Amino acid sequence: MLLPVCGTAGRTRRFAKGLKHQLLKNALSTPRYGPSIETQSPDEAETGERLNDLMRDVQRTTYDDYDHAMRPVHAKSHGLIEGELEVLGNLLMTLAQGIFARPATYPVVLRLSTNPGDMLDDSISAPRRMVIGVEGERLEGYRTQDFVMVNAPIFAASDPAAFAKNLRLLAPTTDTGQGWNKAFSAALRGAEAAVEAAGSESPMLTMMGGQTLTHSLGETFYTQTPFRYGDYVAKLSLASVSPARRALFGQPVETRGLPNRLHEEVIHSLREHEAEWELRVQLRINPETMPIEDASAIWPEDESPYVAVARIRPPRQPAWNEVRARQVDDALVFSPWHGIEAHWPLGGVNRARKDAYGAAADFRSELNRCSIAEPTSRPSLAGGSARTYGTAPGREGRRTRAGAPLGASVASRSTRACAMQPPERRAA
Repeated sequence: MLLPVCGTAGRTRRFAKGLKHQLLKNALSTPRYGPSIETQSPDEAETGERLNDLMRDVQRTTYDDYDHAMRPVHAKSHGLIEGELEVLGNLLMTLAQGIFARPATYPVVLRLSTNPGDMLDDSISAPRRMVIGVEGERLEGYRTQDFVMVNAPIFAASDPAAFAKNLRLLAPTTDTGQGWNKAFSAALRGAEAAVEAAGSESPMLTMMGGQTLTHSLGETFYTQTPFRYGDYVAKLSLASVSPARRALFGQPVETRGLPNRLHEEVIHSLREHEAEWELRVQLRINPETMPIEDASAIWPEDESPYVAVARIRPPRQPAWNEVRARQVDDALVFSPWHGIEAHWPLGGVNRARKDAYGAAADFRSELNRCSIAEPTSRPSLAGGSARTYGTAPGREGRRTRAGAPLGASVASRSTRACAMQPPERRAA
């Protein structure tokens, strides 16, 4: 739910007053978090192993192509951005929880990417992901708080078994060739458009490649899955609020003949304008309509609207270049399980992600001979000039040894220079 940006001031004040009344009413009846709200199915361990195997298969395939170990999902980044997260003051008690308990400012790193584990042209549409790394008691000693978000309010699978089934459908499309993927994606976009014209949406069509080709920075992103929110439970979202970003909402992007068009749009936008996003929270107030274990269920916003708790403000900057790709794409891992106790990930899909994401990061670290670790101090991304294309293997689909056996050249590699580097001198 967004506050209106047009209409009379009177209507806006009445809307805000009604929203405040609803929030105060919800605060009195919001159920509290407790470990018993989760229900683990007996086959989750076996399902988790299948997920790990499927993700490893994708990584082995792309490693054979690129001589570089990639993420099994969301491999291609379109923006690598730094900024600050400012926690708002005067929040209601139910909203002032976890890292949002008091006004504060934290450094953040944001990675904007698309879904496939392969490096595909941008005309092959896919769901977009935004991950936020925030520099609070920790989960297993982690120093950062990550929020992993996608530009749709629900996950395309209800539980770990459905998650594995979907990945089993996607995995064979890895390495099928740009031409096949472009034709397949165009057909899926047509099918999704027909579904939307009938007043509905298909998360499955979108996940498989039917995502509308629109500007990434105009999207609203969602955690899709629930999290502990201090004493309560919530989902989170991230929405553009600066005028320049709001104008990009739903804006089509022409990608024909432009394999890195989303790179170009993000680079141009952050070169010309600062950005501002609002981080919002949707509290779980009704266990009947807001399930924990079904990640494909929409939590009704008329029962509990998304409410702002913080703002993220990236300054103008070079949003992508090779050095930043080494710093973020190669040297960092983002996971819902990096965070504080107050934001414990909930539900089967999140539980399945824990080992799968960790194993995928270990694969990248081992084969790339690149140490992957959390920042030990305030992260600072490289300055310099923005670039649309990278230079290392694996960037934008650069293939260096098609058909070579897995691991053929690993033994001869030294540790790659991919960790967080000191900032380069900024361009004036």
